[in-house]
Amino acid sequence: MSKAAVLLRRFMPSLVPVSGWERLRASCGALIGVLSTGFISTVAVGADASLPLLIAPMGASAVLLFAAPSSPLAQPWSIVGGNVVSATVGVTCALLIPNPVMAAAIAIALAIGVMLLLGCLHPPSGAVALTAVLGGPVIREAGYAFVLSPVAINSLVILTAALIFNNLTGRRYPHLAPAPNPHRTVDPLPSQRLGVVPDDLQAVLAQYGEVVDISPEELDSFIHQAQIRAFTRRSGEITCGEIMSRDVLTVAPETTLRKAWRMLVEHRIQALPVVTEKDGMVGILTQTDFMKHTTLTPDGRLQIGLRERIGNIIGLPAKSPRFVSEIMTTRVQSALPETMVAKLVPPMADMGLHHMPIVDADNRVVGIVTQSDLIAALFQRRLDAVQQVA
Repeated sequence: MSKAAVLLRRFMPSLVPVSGWERLRASCGALIGVLSTGFISTVAVGADASLPLLIAPMGASAVLLFAAPSSPLAQPWSIVGGNVVSATVGVTCALLIPNPVMAAAIAIALAIGVMLLLGCLHPPSGAVALTAVLGGPVIREAGYAFVLSPVAINSLVILTAALIFNNLTGRRYPHLAPAPNPHRTVDPLPSQRLGVVPDDLQAVLAQYGEVVDISPEELDSFIHQAQIRAFTRRSGEITCGEIMSRDVLTVAPETTLRKAWRMLVEHRIQALPVVTEKDGMVGILTQTDFMKHTTLTPDGRLQIGLRERIGNIIGLPAKSPRFVSEIMTTRVQSALPETMVAKLVPPMADMGLHHMPIVDADNRVVGIVTQSDLIAALFQRRLDAVQQVA
């Protein structure tokens, strides 16, 4: 390869490989988004409106919203805030500065500054500011009405289309900030106490000092997943099927709470998968579920839960739960026997899960992995590695 070809290749961006399905999904999303925006704007404003019903910057917004929905530049506040702010700045500059070229340059400069200040940077908004200045006499005469229609209407409609389309096609949108520590303490999550932690990322990004088209949370997630993959290699690819307990006690939804509690106490366990013959696992009953439905009275006695107390207040007869189906947890995380145990570390360490039911392809319980099983397996693997080195 010639030196010129090598040099040209260095100018090509290093993009993450994208599947054919993703290319088709993004293209179809842009088609639906822009069509919806044009149609709804026509209905809302009227086909004979003097202002344009669909402005060109919406095409650039569609690229971000449907082809890069995880980008910080494509989030709801970025598109709505960025477009409205830039339109307002552009209209103001057009009204105050006679020279259109000077007005356009100042409008874009101010729009970028304000968007960065408000945390709503959206690249197509620069074109919105430019359109407000150079869009022609109709837009100039409209003044600040241009901010509402078409800018705000276009932005809200295409954003709504992105919310619906991305989630229906398997792309989470918007990307919200991570949930706080489930234990409601100031300690970082267990998986964030060693290795690369969020504070490290924030420090490096602050030192970098430039706009990065990926959120710190998303970057942290990628690094975390890469660490899990590396840990899986080091741990010898232990599977859940190798370490799970196979003699699992289960209960049915119609099992009485008295019987279920007796099973927990007699076998010194903390959880019972709830199963049916037809659907397999339909929930899990834990000691925590019992505690959620039990409260202490002022004199220290146990009182069955919230339903009874509300009934006492409004004069209804008290009705305490009697069966497993009334208090069990129905949203249960589970894993397959071939799942690598490294993937169990985040939910068990960060989310506080003590038990992970193991199910087969038909959702039948075939085992269960506890925190103790996980710790023992990882410790034994580490001990074996040390002994081999010695």
